[in-house]
Amino acid sequence: MSMITERPASGRPQRPVVLRDPYVAATATATGTAGAQAAGRRDVRAVVAAYVSLMKPRIIELLLVTTVPAMMLAAGGMPDLGLVLVVLVGGTLAGGAASALNCYIDRDIDQLMRRTKRRPLPAHSVTPRAALVFGLTLAAVSVAVMGVFTNWLATALTAAAIAYYDLVYTLWLKRTTPQNTFWGGICGAAPVLIGWAAVTGGLAPGAWAFFAVVFFWQMPHFYALAIKYKDDYARAGIPMLPVVASTTRVNREIVIFTWLTVAASVAAWPLGMSPVYGVVALVSGAFFLVEAHRLVARSRSGAPLRPMRLFHWSITYLTVLFLAVAVDALI
Repeated sequence: MSMITERPASGRPQRPVVLRDPYVAATATATGTAGAQAAGRRDVRAVVAAYVSLMKPRIIELLLVTTVPAMMLAAGGMPDLGLVLVVLVGGTLAGGAASALNCYIDRDIDQLMRRTKRRPLPAHSVTPRAALVFGLTLAAVSVAVMGVFTNWLATALTAAAIAYYDLVYTLWLKRTTPQNTFWGGICGAAPVLIGWAAVTGGLAPGAWAFFAVVFFWQMPHFYALAIKYKDDYARAGIPMLPVVASTTRVNREIVIFTWLTVAASVAAWPLGMSPVYGVVALVSGAFFLVEAHRLVARSRSGAPLRPMRLFHWSITYLTVLFLAVAVDALI
């Protein structure tokens, strides 16, 4: 249950953690060494930060942006706050589990890419075995939480999304086909269905419409990132579309899938949405399309591409659109 991309890491590199007992602070207390106590506290904080990093919290932010509005729309207003809390906790754990297991599986290629070499496993902040156990534990707990407090459909979708992301996308698709982004988009759009199913126990046309929005959205979003880090993926032997296909092909897919994203958002309008949502879908979609076409125009003219403009705008677009969904559900 994870998006197939994430915002690039920023800021100072994470300080490597010495892989030893994190409870060194207790030993330091016994010896009365204040310096060792301070070092122990720093080590514990660094270990916690490393495990949080394994969960890729920036991806989880995007998952929650789509899940809660989907729940509100399914409920026709504000759903039970207890249910929202359960789905947020379960979804966070599920997304963290998928990401941690992804880090474990991709540890060989992450160390080859500048974008990912500061992750906990390449940086030796966490051992591979610890990452595997952490990911599997999060997965089990997330499915248990959903199973106990929601319903069988939401629980099954949660388990399926984790399995699909790690076993189908990460282990197979990502390393073997340039269509990895397309087919991997299924798990990225799953939170919409999970949130809807948690509220209603079923999946209505509106759920599938917004699933389509997030599904199509991932192509221009991720292709922009893959253009930026094309050399990284080539170095790691990952056949992302910008690595193996012509610029013309990449440009065409960016434009097509941006149009499909906006078309899916507009197609959701007649499914019980108000003009408030419709106006936001049209206006934000127009800006999204303009930015996608600008990237293509820069590519054709030989100007600097600046693909991260499209990448960051795509995040803004999705956030604004789903905020409109939430507002629409309340009016």
